[in-house]
Parts: sequence; structure tokens; C-alpha cells
Amino acid sequence: MRPFRPSTVRDQHWPPGATVGLLGGGQLGRMMAMAAARMGYRTHVFTDHPHTPAGEVAVEVTVASFSDRVALERFADAVQVITYEFENVPLAAARVVAERVAVRPDPNVLAIAQDRLAEKDFLSRAALAVAPYQGIETPEELSRAVEVGFPAVLKTRREGYDGKGQVRVETERDLPNAWQRLGTVPSVLERWIDFEREISVIIARSEDGEEAAYEPTENQHADGILRASIVPALISPATADAAVSAARKVVRELQCAGVLAVEMFVLADGSVVVNEIAPRPHNSGHWTIDAAETSQFEQQVRVCCGLPLGSVNRLHDAVMRNLIGADVDTWNRYLGDGRDRLHLYGKKVSRPGRKMGHVTRLFPFGSNPRAFGGDAGA
Repeated sequence: MRPFRPSTVRDQHWPPGATVGLLGGGQLGRMMAMAAARMGYRTHVFTDHPHTPAGEVAVEVTVASFSDRVALERFADAVQVITYEFENVPLAAARVVAERVAVRPDPNVLAIAQDRLAEKDFLSRAALAVAPYQGIETPEELSRAVEVGFPAVLKTRREGYDGKGQVRVETERDLPNAWQRLGTVPSVLERWIDFEREISVIIARSEDGEEAAYEPTENQHADGILRASIVPALISPATADAAVSAARKVVRELQCAGVLAVEMFVLADGSVVVNEIAPRPHNSGHWTIDAAETSQFEQQVRVCCGLPLGSVNRLHDAVMRNLIGADVDTWNRYLGDGRDRLHLYGKKVSRPGRKMGHVTRLFPFGSNPRAFGGDAGA
């Protein structure tokens, strides 16, 4: 293979040997770096923590503050293209590096995904079904928000994930206290949705508009944290089509180049309501590593480097179970079953609610995989 030769900042295509920059050092970056290495690409992680899952496997690591402009510029100059490992990358940092190198997805996509109100407004403008909602920044807006109806969920506009930054609100009287519990920060009140199940669609879109959507994944949560993801989802073909159509509309409206997850509720009549979006590979797509022809992480590398998207065909029925907190201590039980694929993230400290790894169990088509991890509390 010829040595890699740098090209222009906005070159659409980067051959193996190029370096992909990752903003963030968590487990998603780790799995992206591993996918990149298998394809002959190098990765360079920018993180503000000295010991990270992605840093263990990347070729290079920059440890600096996301507010350090000089470090960000040096990082951008050392790579050919940059992507995100998590959506709460400081927006200012993403815009600094975007001045010097291609960033996928565009920071404008990140800006929408980081703000729950902007996200809801975007989805509404796109004519996608969402729960009734109201933004809250002032006591006057708090009073008007009761029109949303109850029960409801009050969420901070920023920094929420894995159930953090949100409070269920049963009645109008509970709303002021709920806002106090969140620190009276800018928030969004959303009507509680009575759903039959939760699903997500992982979709990849290239810079030139090529799309590849994985089939819907059924997700099971406990305490706001994803516990298990199951394919195939127990939904009708019509619901699956509606979910994929919604995901396609999201990436097209955003002009998003990259992998994006769209989380949805399935209602009793089979219709779908969009809950939130994440412009990056997603926990509910981890099954694609072992049970699809192309993983979500390889798709992200392909998009970043201007390669054609890979096939999203599923090879097995599968259940992905997160190993959360002390669950990681059971890792050796998954070594004796040939159906299991164990992935540990290299985190040194286990804490309640912390994702330490996952295991995917593979089943023949037509099996009933729900016995393994199908109960979120299992």
C-alpha cells in the first residue's frame, strides 16, 4: 500500500492510512477506533481525561481541555477528518476544529442534538410525531407549561443522558418542586407517553446522500438506562416501515453525514412517536458488531473517510445486554457459550449505573431471543 498523502481540508475521500480524529474518549470511541484499525485507518483521540477506553486502543491521544484552542488546533492539524464520540462535546470545540478540517456530522447537527428544546422544535418542523412539550426558562413559562398535561416528564435542556437530568411529574402541583430539583435551569416539560415498547433505528448517511438504515431495534430500560436491545423488534412490518421512514426524514432534514440514532415510542395502534436523536453510534446499535454485515462503527468510519456505506443485512437474531456496574464481575460466565460475544471497555472503576461492557448473544433466525436479557431487570 502506498503511504498516505495529505490532501486538501475538504477532500471527500481518505484512503487507508489516513487518521480519523475522535472528540471524546469513551467506549463508543474505543469501538470506533477498533473498527478503523481493522480497515487500515489510524485514530487520534482528543479527551480531557488521561485514562479512557478509547485512549487505550487509539494510535495517538491528546489530553487537554476542550476549551484549549491551541490544543484543538494542533489536534485538527494532525488528522484528516474528525467525528464525535459523544454528543455532549462542547460545541465551541467542535467549531474550532471545523475551521481547519472536515467534521462529520457538521457541528450544526450537534447544536440541535445538545439542546432538547431545539431538538423538539426541529422534529416538530419536520412534521414528525413528538410528545406535547413546552420550554421553561422563567416562572411565567413554568405556569404556561401546565397546558402540556400530566403526568409528564421534566427534562433539563442540556447534559441529560441515561436518565440523568429528568424528573417525572405526576400533577400540576408537583411541577414547581420538580423544577427546583433540577436547579431551575432551562428545561422542557413533555407529556408522558403511554407506549407499548421502545425502539430505535440506527441510520448512516454519507456526505453525498447515500443512506443505509438498520432494522428497528427493541430496547428495554430500567432506571433510565438501556439494559437490553433485541433484534428483531416485536413490531409489525408497518410499524417498522414507519420507524425507518422517520429516521430517514431526520437525517435528510439535518443533512447529517454520519451515523445517527433515532429513539422512538411505539403506541398501541402501531404508530411511532420520536423521543430523541443522537448524531453518533448508539448503545442500542452495539449488536451490529457481531450480528450485521457491517457494524455501526465501521459505517461511521466509512462516512468519515468518504467510502461507500456497507450492507446493513442482519446475520442472526440477537440480544445485546449491557454490563452495568457490578455486572462486569460476571464477565467469565460468558466465555463458555459459543453464542456469546463479550466486549469489555477497559474502565478501571465500576460504579452503579456505569456501563462497563456488553455481551451480545447470537441466535438462529426465527428464535425467541428474549429469554436472554429480554427482561430489563435480569
